[in-house]
Amino acid sequence: MAFPISEATPVRFAPALPKSADVVVIGGGIIGVMTAWHLAERGARVVLCEKGRIAGEQSSRNWGWIRQQGRDFGELPIMMESLRIWRAIVPELGEDIGFRRTGVMYLAGSEAELAGFEAWRLEAQGYGVDSKMLGAGAVAGQISGASRRWPGALFTPSDARAEPWLAVPRMAEGAVRRGAVLIESCAVRALDTAAGRIAGVITEQGRIACDQVVLAGGAWSRLLAQAHGVHFPQLSVRATVMATEAMPEVFAGAAADPEIAFRRRADGGYTLAAGSGHDFYIGPDAFRSFIPYLPVLKRDFRSTQFQPMAPRHYPDGWMTPRKWQADRPSPFEAIRVLNPAPSDKLLARMQAAFEKTFPGIGPVIPRATWAGMIDTMPDIVPVIDRAAALPGLVIATGMCGHGFGIGPGIGRVVADLTLGRDPGHDLSRFRLSRFTDGSTLTPGPSL
Repeated sequence: MAFPISEATPVRFAPALPKSADVVVIGGGIIGVMTAWHLAERGARVVLCEKGRIAGEQSSRNWGWIRQQGRDFGELPIMMESLRIWRAIVPELGEDIGFRRTGVMYLAGSEAELAGFEAWRLEAQGYGVDSKMLGAGAVAGQISGASRRWPGALFTPSDARAEPWLAVPRMAEGAVRRGAVLIESCAVRALDTAAGRIAGVITEQGRIACDQVVLAGGAWSRLLAQAHGVHFPQLSVRATVMATEAMPEVFAGAAADPEIAFRRRADGGYTLAAGSGHDFYIGPDAFRSFIPYLPVLKRDFRSTQFQPMAPRHYPDGWMTPRKWQADRPSPFEAIRVLNPAPSDKLLARMQAAFEKTFPGIGPVIPRATWAGMIDTMPDIVPVIDRAAALPGLVIATGMCGHGFGIGPGIGRVVADLTLGRDPGHDLSRFRLSRFTDGSTLTPGPSL
């Protein structure tokens, strides 16, 4: 089975390019789509430009977890709002997107890890999250057929799951129903400026005049921003995923331990990933950002496989241009959809781990395997801020693998931030200036 969304997927959103808009959103992942949704609901004329296909990259390639559990406490209030939005819009999106509030469970590999879970839970209590600690016996009662006994777990019953490649395209349809204009296969080549501020965007199909732009380009955001003098240390890592054929149910929700992460799907199979493990391609931007990433590298060094160079045309590829002319094809047209090959090593590891953990449910038969490029930041939290160096530019990127669940809430926050309204949450944790004002970068929880 091929991944459901690729460059071969027919274009679904192809209206004529408007000459002007109030806001142009760059990027058709869940952050961009839900920003367009909320902007249109507020009466703004909004155009979303996607270089490839809606949800073609990480927004459809993630694990499908919708979790409050383990969030950075800067994100948690937005995530709680996001879960409320998910619940409100499911009747419009359709039950077949697989939205279920079946809970998320983190299975402790040691007493020390269990203590870390408890520390997070104690602080999360103040936010009203229903997370609780489970002892070894309670875990065994929740997860059936396991060959091992975990000392305990952190469990949040109200957390949910959904099928990303179904949910995000449905959200795009919802944004269009609200009046947003979405255009696929329409790369924004450059930002157009006048008197030092945003005046429009130059796309491969022509110019759109606007005075507000939201940059929600995922792994591509840094490349476009730095071409206009706006810098932030975003990099990307490759995450590998497997979808299995239907198997007996061992747990209705999503769970992870240090070896394996798994989520029950609506079709009866599981989405599997390594409990820890990803690949990092070394490129020019990686060298420039080495110092900011030192704290997280020290923490996650053993789970990171370093690759000498990114494939051709990737955002941090050695030969990827950092400057280009707006009247000629840009790097964003060289690869319409980032479709990295999955890691055979990680696929073998996760298959073996799942079979070892649940020996009674039979061999794991892969239905599909894929990988995605996760846009990440040194402190494992995103940038959600206006760019002081370029008035009119709002940046919403670096979701660090946390974007699918929190996407509806981030979209609402970014829409109000763009329109000059109170976003309703403290966004200081996500300010762009933290990378240049001497602040100590404190990585969020890697739960």
